[in-house]
Amino acid sequence: MLFALAGCDVRAQSQTPPPPPPVTVAQPVKRTITDWDEFTGRFEAVEEVQVRARVGGFVMNIAFKDGDMVHAGDLLYIIDPRPFEAVAEQANGQLADARAKTELAKRELDRGLTLVQTSAVSEQVVDQRRQAMQAALAAETIAEATLKAAQLNVEFTHVLAPITGRVSRHLVSVGNLVSGSDNGTSTLLTTIVSMDPIYIYFDVDEATYLKNNKLWFEGKRPSSRDTPNPVEVALTGETKPSHEGRMDFIDNQLDASTATLRSRAVIPNHDLSILPGQFGRVRLIGSSPYEALLLPETAIATDQSRKIVFVVKDDDTVEARAVELGPLDGGLRVIRTGLRPEEHVIVDGVQRARVGAKVTPHVAQIGGGRS
Repeated sequence: MLFALAGCDVRAQSQTPPPPPPVTVAQPVKRTITDWDEFTGRFEAVEEVQVRARVGGFVMNIAFKDGDMVHAGDLLYIIDPRPFEAVAEQANGQLADARAKTELAKRELDRGLTLVQTSAVSEQVVDQRRQAMQAALAAETIAEATLKAAQLNVEFTHVLAPITGRVSRHLVSVGNLVSGSDNGTSTLLTTIVSMDPIYIYFDVDEATYLKNNKLWFEGKRPSSRDTPNPVEVALTGETKPSHEGRMDFIDNQLDASTATLRSRAVIPNHDLSILPGQFGRVRLIGSSPYEALLLPETAIATDQSRKIVFVVKDDDTVEARAVELGPLDGGLRVIRTGLRPEEHVIVDGVQRARVGAKVTPHVAQIGGGRS
């Protein structure tokens, strides 16, 4: 009889249902956020200059190191100035001769004006001397212009940096003959690109443009045409934005082939770490600030084509709730619809929960800071 009673006790214990599985629940975080639109952009220099020779001659000196930072006015090249200095000296002598002739013509005219009062000379002689005076003045003006042109050529033999930026390698070595011209056929010596600040260009798709335009008409978002809206940029390999800037330009029409609108932002580059040609992920403000509910990604599941979260009701039973998701903010996902602030959502142990079944909830706080 004792053995029979023991067997009944074992069967009774084996039929006892297991306790509800433990899960971690939390209320969604409520805070004020702003939506951001993301695009892929490419950095370009604000200023880029091709440094070309303006006069021809032999290169005598290169005054910069390849890849250096140079400032506007720094010496880059010296082209042999001696032929141009000789021309300038000749022009200076011609100017001195023209000034002497002008002085002589002025004296003769003054003398003629005095003599004509006593009829010692005729009016015709005075007119001739007046014409000689005007011709001498014209010759003096031509000589002055010739001297200025010669002096400019002397100055052009010293090639200076027109902007502040990073210089490329030298394309012409010492001893080579370069040609100078104003019609674009002169010799290219090097290039310079400005570094701080720097542009980033990106293309906005038509749908985003229409959305932002609607927000502007409704007064919910300032237009980037009129307002330098803030942007954030993450470089290649970065998970969070590391640079901030502002909108600077929006094109006047969409590209017909891609249905995108070319846009531009200005990014400070004080440490010169960004180079023209690099890629970056651009985040542009996409809404006005609003109150939102946020959950960690671990709380969100997929049911066919919809997103769901598991809500624990007051009786500890699980309910599946369809939600509409928004963007990420500070590592948390925005829940646009389908959830109330006071509800408890399973954030850990989702795989142990069953719809309609009971669970053992443990309340926790959701962490996660802003990005």
